[in-house]
Amino acid sequence: MIFCVVTDGGAAEVETLPECDIALFGFQGLGEVDYEKELKCETEKFEVAVQLSKKCSCGVLCGCITDSRGLLRKSVAVSDRGKLLGISDMHYVLDCEDFKGGSALGFYNVNGCKIGLCIENDLLFPDAIHSLSMCGCNAVFAVMREVKDNIPQILCRAYAYLYGIPVIMCAGKTAYFADITGAIATSTQKYALFEVSPQNKYHLVTTRQKGKTSDERADY
Repeated sequence: MIFCVVTDGGAAEVETLPECDIALFGFQGLGEVDYEKELKCETEKFEVAVQLSKKCSCGVLCGCITDSRGLLRKSVAVSDRGKLLGISDMHYVLDCEDFKGGSALGFYNVNGCKIGLCIENDLLFPDAIHSLSMCGCNAVFAVMREVKDNIPQILCRAYAYLYGIPVIMCAGKTAYFADITGAIATSTQKYALFEVSPQNKYHLVTTRQKGKTSDERADY
């Protein structure tokens, strides 16, 4: 599969995309989206992403800041070939950030590929990626506003290697890619293309633990 990361420009500014299966935009993808205005048809930002996915016959993932009557969330809108599949929010809010956390796991079947979403702070918590891997995810798409140090790249590489899932990230105007072998790549091109062959490779892992065995029963 071919994944495209758009590092510059929003969905409304892009007339067409390079041939790809899934395209990822950062938070510039849709900017700020007010749910009330969307429902009243005063704005059509989600529709822009949907139409782009239909026109290019691919999945389109757009980062955005969603406003639900004053409650702000960092989100990603997921469209697939003309359909809006859903909107997922960042789970973990740190310290005094002026955002609300989401709830449901960002897991979608987009253009025949099972993908997971990792939004901003979620990258710092391994259980998010681990949960997606347990769901049979083929690739994880991460969105960050910016990268201030090399920690996000290190985490992407570690998660890809440990959980066997390639990680594609858009952070500001830079695209990052980490595959399951530990190899990494970065690009500052407007359109960064990464070719991935999803694999479902599993290993049998056993452990030893002290305590009662399965055939022992406690007397109550």
